[in-house]
Amino acid sequence: MRYRLTFIAGLALGYVLGTRAGRERYELLKKSARQLAQNPAVRNTAESAAQQGRRFAGKTYHVVSDKVGDHVPDAVADRVRSLRERNGDGAADDWGTSNT
Repeated sequence: MRYRLTFIAGLALGYVLGTRAGRERYELLKKSARQLAQNPAVRNTAESAAQQGRRFAGKTYHVVSDKVGDHVPDAVADRVRSLRERNGDGAADDWGTSNT
């Protein structure tokens, strides 16, 4: 019950503070966030982080595959095979890459 009351109090406080800030403040924050997201330095950093993540995920996949080997149950192995076949040759990238 205490957590519920704390949540309701926080919700009420957030509502009051949010309505006091008003629409103008919201639009200003939205504009600032959009400018930050469109900044070339931020975009480049985000893209390089995504590429490093994909590289790391690929390396991890191979290490885990080598260590796990045949210890995977047949049902799991069949599911992985079917997912690879559905994606073509398994080389398709589902990591959210962008061509920007």
